[in-house]
Amino acid sequence: MLTLVAALAVAGSQLAMATPAHSRYSITIPLDPPQPGLPAPRILGRVGRPLVVIDAGHGGYDPGAIAPEGGVREKDVTLAMAHAIRDELLKGGRVRVALTREDDHFLILQERSEVARALKADLFISVHADSGVGEASGATIYTLSEVASDARAAELARRENKADIINGVDLSRANGDVSSILIDLAQRETMDASSHFADLLRRESGGNVPFRGAYHRMAGFAVLKAPDTPAVLLEVGYVTNPEDVARITSPSGRAAIATAVRRAVDVLFARKLTKR
Repeated sequence: MLTLVAALAVAGSQLAMATPAHSRYSITIPLDPPQPGLPAPRILGRVGRPLVVIDAGHGGYDPGAIAPEGGVREKDVTLAMAHAIRDELLKGGRVRVALTREDDHFLILQERSEVARALKADLFISVHADSGVGEASGATIYTLSEVASDARAAELARRENKADIINGVDLSRANGDVSSILIDLAQRETMDASSHFADLLRRESGGNVPFRGAYHRMAGFAVLKAPDTPAVLLEVGYVTNPEDVARITSPSGRAAIATAVRRAVDVLFARKLTKR
């Protein structure tokens, strides 16, 4: 017995054979030519400087977390924050900067990390805003680990890794289980560098950015799995907490986070220069 899919395929082929190419019953629809791959993002800054790629989480069809009061969307928070971080880094003048998205459009998870790898980025920062229950508040920094540091981190990673599925359609080109992590020696070194930057970011915030008590957590985020690019995922706060929403949507709140990132980036690459 033919399956439904097979039956439709057979019927379609028979119809195609029975219909003349230029029959008055046929319809010709011109299609746009295949589009090339994603255009390379703009790289701003002085040539020869280290490159930092900032990824504004979610976007387009995917709003991310939505505040229960006021309807603030994560995708808008992250885009504004990415712009603020970019501008602050460029003002510092020590690095080049590129954004995975400069406006409100959708990128699958694999494309985000591929941008950083294609540009040979020296650091990748993915910006998000968390959601939770109760009075959860504050920023959190995630780095890649073979296993999550706690159940909360594991649950969050599972949720974010499903961002490629929109309206039930899987848009990801990734093969295999995206949750499985095969870590070679190069990736372990990258993980160490990522953890080092997470600690720098917390330190360089100078108390101007409220972090959670356990500010550094580890999980299997898909956007952090590039084996040769140090990467962190920065949850700037909780959209489910009104105080956090007020902070991360205000110019002063964005400036505080952007300044902390710039200071941490400056220290990171200054230390690399001394080791050469």
